[in-house]
Amino acid sequence: MQKKIAVINDIAGFGRCAVSVALPIISYLGVQCCPVPTSVFSNNTAYPDYFCDDYTDRMQPYIDQWKKLGLRFDGIATGFLSSVRQMQIVRDFIRDFRGDNTRVIMDPVMGDSGRLYVTYTEELCSEMRKMVGLADILTPNLTECCKLTDTPYRSEGWRDGELRRMAEMLAERGPESIVITGIRQGDYIANYVYEKGRQPKWVRTREAGTPRCGTGDVFSAIIAADSVNGVPFERSVRKAAGFVKKCVMRSVELEIPENDGVCFEELLYRLKRN
Repeated sequence: MQKKIAVINDIAGFGRCAVSVALPIISYLGVQCCPVPTSVFSNNTAYPDYFCDDYTDRMQPYIDQWKKLGLRFDGIATGFLSSVRQMQIVRDFIRDFRGDNTRVIMDPVMGDSGRLYVTYTEELCSEMRKMVGLADILTPNLTECCKLTDTPYRSEGWRDGELRRMAEMLAERGPESIVITGIRQGDYIANYVYEKGRQPKWVRTREAGTPRCGTGDVFSAIIAADSVNGVPFERSVRKAAGFVKKCVMRSVELEIPENDGVCFEELLYRLKRN
């Protein structure tokens, strides 16, 4: 049977992010993508104005129907969660739908560049610290990793031992595989790859263009699909990092506005399933 991933995240009608990114990428990699919407946006929040329909009150009836059908998933991937109530719904979802071989991939979307998103409260941070214990794979950026481990943030100058200590702190809560993304090293953007029982590795790509919304969603979608396809974690990180760079470069060539994300559609044919 074709493998399936439940993707719990918001949907934006315009501006590439969240489910709008995950669905085509996961599908292209040969895995059925089954969205659980948390919110519906007219366009992503990088634009100055947007319509938003919070889906919290409808999430549980939506999920209850899946329970009636007895559905099971090879993967469960989570993204931005806007309230403690949503987090509790997701915790229950993982408990109810997780099978013996289900991989839980968690992107703790909390902030970037040393700052939390304006909607993210300390209460949500506290709940996310508890939630990461449910993950098999965790994909925090540097800001989120610092927040989850109560480590002071700085933009550059991180040593291997410091990153390993943070990764070990997160791994002690449950995740087997962790990648800390978006670490600046001069002209390079680095990812720190940690797997229990293995020597940590660095995956570096030369910086291309300027930061764009949705790149983390492209990255985590590849990691999620690869995890249920049996692709080794380090190889998956290298593939995801390289693909994001290619997408950024192509978006610059086509003069795509930064708040419209990356034109990954142009390069999907270059993604491999292994």
